[in-house]
This record gives sequence, structure tokens and C-alpha cells, in this order.
Amino acid sequence: MSIEIKVAAVEELFRKLDLEINTLQTETNLHCNSGCGKCCTKLDIEASPLEFLPWAFHIFLNGDAEKVLAELEIKTSSICHIYNPLTLLDKVNGSCSNYPYRGLICRLFGYAATKDKYGQLRLATCKIIKTEQVDNFKNASNLIQNGLPVPIFTDYYMNLFQIDYHLGNIILPINKALKYAIEEVLQYYAYRPLPNGFKNIA
Repeated sequence: MSIEIKVAAVEELFRKLDLEINTLQTETNLHCNSGCGKCCTKLDIEASPLEFLPWAFHIFLNGDAEKVLAELEIKTSSICHIYNPLTLLDKVNGSCSNYPYRGLICRLFGYAATKDKYGQLRLATCKIIKTEQVDNFKNASNLIQNGLPVPIFTDYYMNLFQIDYHLGNIILPINKALKYAIEEVLQYYAYRPLPNGFKNIA
């Protein structure tokens, strides 16, 4: 399967998820605080290269893949490379510098559920939402227990695996996943023609 087909399949999965999350937000009024990026500053976020393949493909087409790869090679912080804090010392406020191309883990957290040992769905969201939107969170949890559709982590990762089992099943610290995704794209096009409509990558 070509990189272009894999990217299109991952993006289609993301579109489906975005629709589900929009429905959940409409029904529950759950929302992230404007400008909050605290979840992005976690030091142990893990992801698969496959969920960042659209991002890697995007920066490749823009001619930035080798530059970003070099930055990742020397990066010492484990905070996501794509995350932009408001200031260097700010541990809460910031934003994703490439939001449309964020990974699956970034999309799921806050608005998806896991299953406990009894098979019950539990909304996996942040402490800020739980403490500052207490009523919305309780209402959402009750609605989910009563059948409100909610994205489920394991289901979406299983769907991701089906696109490319190898790339989807490698779970790495997030910056290593980003690096792996770029390397996958660069390696693929090392001896292949560029995608249609691209005669030269800047």
C-alpha cells in the first residue's frame, strides 16, 4: 500500500472520529479550556508512527521533513515537538502547531472512553475538565452509561492497526513516533516519484 493511500485511510479514520467527538461535545457540553495545552506537556505520551503519518507527509510536501527530522535528532525534551507553549516557562497554556495533523492519541484524550475490568465504559479526560466542569462531566458519564455513543480507545487503535499493522502497532514516546513517521516518508520517496502534482519538494 502506498504512503498516499495510508495517509488517506488515516485521515478518513480521523474524520470519523472528529464527527463522533463533535456529537459527544454537543450532547454533553464538554470542552477544552481555550488555550489550554496541559495534556500536551505530559512527559510520557506515547503514540504510533502511523497516527502521525499524515503529519509527516504534510511536512514532506512542504519541504520541511529533513529540517524537522534534524530538530528531532537533537531534541532532549520529551514534550511533544509539535506543541507550542505560550512561553518557555508556561506549563499549562499553549497550542498544537499543526493541529489538523495531530495524532490519534491527541484526538481521543478527553473525549473517548476506556473499558474497566467489568467492561463498563469510563470517559478518559483530564483533571481540569473533571474539576472545572463537574456537572458536564457527571452528566456525560451518566449519558455514556445509558448508551450515548462515545469513541473507544481500543476500537480506534484496532481500526488504525488495520491500515498498517506494523506501523500502527509500534508504540513509542511521542517524539520518537514523529521521527519514525518522517523517516518512513523520506525512505518511501527516496527512490520513487513524488506524488502527483509535485515536481519538486522545496
